[in-house]
Formats: sequence, C-alpha cells, structure tokens
Amino acid sequence: MKMNFKNWIKAFRLRTLPLSLSCIGMGSFLAYYHDSFRWTIFVFSFLTTILLQILSNLANDYGDALFGADNEERTGPKRLVQDGLIPPIAMKRMIWIFAVLSFLSGILLLYISKLNSGTFIIFLVLGIFAIAAAVNYTISVKKPYGYKGYGDISVFIFFGLLAVLGSYFLQTRTLDAELLLPAATCGFYATGVLNINNIRDIGSDRMAGKISIPVRIGFQKAVIYHGVLLFGGFLLSVIFVLLNFETTYQFLFLISLPLFYRNFQAVKNIGSSGLLDPYLKQLSISTLIFVILFGLGLAMAVYYRTNAL
Repeated sequence: MKMNFKNWIKAFRLRTLPLSLSCIGMGSFLAYYHDSFRWTIFVFSFLTTILLQILSNLANDYGDALFGADNEERTGPKRLVQDGLIPPIAMKRMIWIFAVLSFLSGILLLYISKLNSGTFIIFLVLGIFAIAAAVNYTISVKKPYGYKGYGDISVFIFFGLLAVLGSYFLQTRTLDAELLLPAATCGFYATGVLNINNIRDIGSDRMAGKISIPVRIGFQKAVIYHGVLLFGGFLLSVIFVLLNFETTYQFLFLISLPLFYRNFQAVKNIGSSGLLDPYLKQLSISTLIFVILFGLGLAMAVYYRTNAL
C-alpha cells in the first residue's frame, strides 16, 4: 500500500502541539521572571516535549484501532490505522522511531543542562516514565491505563507539572511550592483538551470498554468537570499573581478569559458529536495565548523591577 506524507502529518495531530509550547513556555517565562532564562534549554525542552506529544498521538491512533475505540460509532475525525491509510506495522515502527527520538532529545537536553549525576539520574528516570506513559496510554499487554480512566492524571502530571516545573528547574536549579499554581494551570488546560476528546467519544468509548472520565461520570458531570478545569486553572494563576504582585500588567492573561468561556459553552451546548472536534484545537490555541499573555505580564514585572533599581 502506498502511503503519503499527508497521512503522517494527520497522524501527528499538529493541532495538539500548541500545548507542548504552552507548558514549556510557562516554565521558561517563570525562569525569565527569576532572571535565569536559557535559550538552549528552552529549545531542547520544547523539542523533547513535541516529540513526546507526537509519540503519544501515534500510540493513541494505533492503540484505539487495536482495542476497538475507533469504530463506526466514533464521531470525531477518522484515524489513520482505522481507515487503513497507514498499516499497523508502519505505525508501530513510527512509534518506536519517536520513542527513540524522544529519548535522545531528552538525553541531549540533560547534557546541555550540566546537571550533577544525582539530578541527571532523577530526570532520566522521569523521562523514561514520560515515554512509557505516552505509549501505554492506549497500548499495553493488558488493558491500557487510558481505558481505565487514568489518562487525565497522566496528562496533568506529564504535560502540566513535569513539563512546567522540569523546564523551570533545568534553567534555574531551584523550585518553589508556589510554582505549582501556574504549573497546575497548564496541567488543567492540557487535561481539558483530553476531556473534550473523551466527551466527543463517549458513545464509541463505552462500546469499546474504554472507561474514560466522561464515560464513568456521564455527560452532564463531565461538562461540570470541564468547567472546573478551565476556570480552576484561571483561579490558580490569579492566586499566583496576587502572591507575586508587582504591576497590574501581570493580569494581562485575563484578556484570554472569553476564549475559555467560549470553549466551555461549546462543550456544554454542542455535546458529544463531531461538531465538538474543532474545540480541541481552539482550547490548545487558547492555552498558548493565555501563556503568552501570562509571560508578557511577567516580563513587564521584570522591566519595572529592573528600572526601579
């Protein structure tokens, strides 16, 4: 079967990649706020996270076709393995390729970060766990953890806490408990993207035995859960700014609030149908806009702090 480049681009699901830039951007903006930003670490942190995101997307395409979540009842865009556009063996090879690329990129990131041996080993283990989590979400010898409803926890940890705090630590060599607030915000928004996907696929997931959070709690409660993720994330960032207030510019991110309100209303009113699919991309881009505005606010705080000296 002849395959083309466009099919692989579709399999990579580029619309999800703004989330990777968002979480690494948040960690890097926070590092800049504390006068420790390093371009090289930002670039390689972003590259590693992008590779992990694509790895997760490929594994999800392969795993859902393997376990039956991608079936005729699914209302979202068709997947490549399911449609026969990419043979399973080719997808499996590509998953291995991106797993190796993610590992090598992570090793290079740790090398240029010049960590001591103990810290290097800790980050290496975390990186291996991140790769394993990306693959085992829908691919496992036994039932994948994504089919048991644990995907939200994994996304929150690896694409929220670990990505933000890890990229921050590699640049600053420090951590502070209050950094959990903006890190959790990114984790909530990344989980929100997954939640939209799961709400859209409630019917097909239930048939395949994929017990996602929306399947477990039902549509109405899943909408409430979505609201908690979106507006709870906003609240955490407001608290962080109040704890570190220097200038009203730090509240620039509030401009993005209507984008999240629009997303919530779409999830609430459109429901589990293919019409909901565009709002995955909308939430990913909204998250990136939020982080950029949040970062600009931190940069303005640095500017005023520097010029006040």
